[in-house]
Amino acid sequence: MTAREPGPSARLKLTLSYAAVIMLAGALLLAVVWVFLLRYVPEQSVPGTGFTPNRSDLVRAFVPRAAWAMLALLAFGLVGGWLLAGRMLAPLTRITRATRAAARGDLSHRIELEGRQDEFRELADSFDAMLARIEAQVAEQQRFAANASHELRTPLAITQAMLDVARSDPPADSGELVARLYSVNARAIALTEALLMLSRADQRSFVREPVDLSLVAEQAVELLLPLAEARDVVIEASGAVATAAGSPALLQQLATNLVHNAIVHNLASGGTVLVMTATEERSVVLRVENTGPMLSPQLVATLTEPFQRGTERIRSDHAGVGLGLAIAKSIVRAHDGELALVPRADGGLAATVRLPADRH
Repeated sequence: MTAREPGPSARLKLTLSYAAVIMLAGALLLAVVWVFLLRYVPEQSVPGTGFTPNRSDLVRAFVPRAAWAMLALLAFGLVGGWLLAGRMLAPLTRITRATRAAARGDLSHRIELEGRQDEFRELADSFDAMLARIEAQVAEQQRFAANASHELRTPLAITQAMLDVARSDPPADSGELVARLYSVNARAIALTEALLMLSRADQRSFVREPVDLSLVAEQAVELLLPLAEARDVVIEASGAVATAAGSPALLQQLATNLVHNAIVHNLASGGTVLVMTATEERSVVLRVENTGPMLSPQLVATLTEPFQRGTERIRSDHAGVGLGLAIAKSIVRAHDGELALVPRADGGLAATVRLPADRH
């Protein structure tokens, strides 16, 4: 940041402004006295009326006292203006301290300005809200970085362990080792691609164009139909044309993640997945429901956190990396939409996506 030369403080500027206004008001008052009073006094005394002060006498008496009055107004303006400016700028001083604390990394500090609603109170409340959002985002990023490091370290550690065992005791048949290494490496690649997808969604680096969610949902169902058949899950898709404005690739990933999550976290056999699209007044809706075990609202509230998995929803053949719903949430947020996860009364989960409808 470019260094700036020090200048007069805002308090000094306000003080001088207040004093100048008072001096100007006093000068105008004295001018009014001169224009509308003194100029009508005759220059010479009227003969035969005793002592009558003329204009010169009044001017000689008026000017020194007017000068002293102006000096008093100047002193009053400077002192009163300094105190008044300090009182007026006190909230700004608190906001400045909070800003400097945030710049040092203390995001927990809040201004919490008291008093009635005014411009300073509005600024302080907005700054507090911004700090709260930044603190939450930083905490989320820190958790994400820690979890991502842990998740990426796991396949690398497994690979290292298998290679160490193979080096100390070379197997006669290396086919099993190669297959296990291939599986671990595939998981690491899938996790890396999911992280890249999550980053792309958060950065909103895409061009918006009309996308029909009904076609996107149909393609996701067709893609995951073999997985559903292998798990004895029936997929039912229905709905009307629902056109949103966004990235076709990201919205396809959104639908795929929701349907994949609904298939994987379902009943052991005889499960069902319902995929529906609809159009509302100003938005389009994609809804994916699945049967499954009973879920608590507390558990559902954590499902969109990266790498957060409900233990009762994990199956031994789980094929995900714990980022499916986190990516879905980021994609929805990047498209200025809403993702709502609600546990179904008879078990399972209902995921509802609302996106702004395409108006072009």
